[in-house]
Amino acid sequence: MAARSVIALVSVAEVVATELADHLDRRGHDVRQARQPWEAESLLSGKGIDVVVVGDSVSQAEGRDLLRRHGGEGGPDFILICRPADLVDKVLALELGAADVVESPLNVRELAARVGGLLSRRGRGTQELIVLENATVDLRSAMVMHRSGTEEQLSPGQVALLRLFLASPRKVLTRDDIIAAAPAENADAFDRSIDSRIVRLRRKLDTDTITTIRGAGYRFDPPQQFAD
Repeated sequence: MAARSVIALVSVAEVVATELADHLDRRGHDVRQARQPWEAESLLSGKGIDVVVVGDSVSQAEGRDLLRRHGGEGGPDFILICRPADLVDKVLALELGAADVVESPLNVRELAARVGGLLSRRGRGTQELIVLENATVDLRSAMVMHRSGTEEQLSPGQVALLRLFLASPRKVLTRDDIIAAAPAENADAFDRSIDSRIVRLRRKLDTDTITTIRGAGYRFDPPQQFAD
């Protein structure tokens, strides 16, 4: 199993840090925190940090100083949180090599997505994200993240079923195809149970991309991101 990616939160406001750390932890990342810039020194001088998020309670000069000493080739990627008025500081941070600068107040989900994007660029991404009409699915953690902000867990059988549809876009899958490739989680694998599994999956994903083909089976019509 690949080692968990490591995210350092430096002087991030407590209410944001708590939610962000929980969000990242549930998606397979190891989160470490330093409340003050001086605490970050020992944390960042060690090896193994992938991404550093620096909060806006740190002065821009202190943030840039951390970036100079611990960023660069071979170092972690830095995301600096800044206030909207700090345009000059934002430009300076980017010129010094910050991977991203985010203005506060911020959306924790957006910030987590930016962290995930940086990890993917480093070859450390742990997510398999599928964007549907009303939800985003992280297949690795089996989590459905609805636009409303609520989250639901997929069962192993539902993950297997969704993976089957993703592997066969626009192809009609018969009930026999589904039973063979994504068996039910119990012994009840008759036709009607397949219908029920599809209904439950559609409801949990809040999607119309899985279409019933009368007398034939089911077809996954992928959203635009899967288009050829």
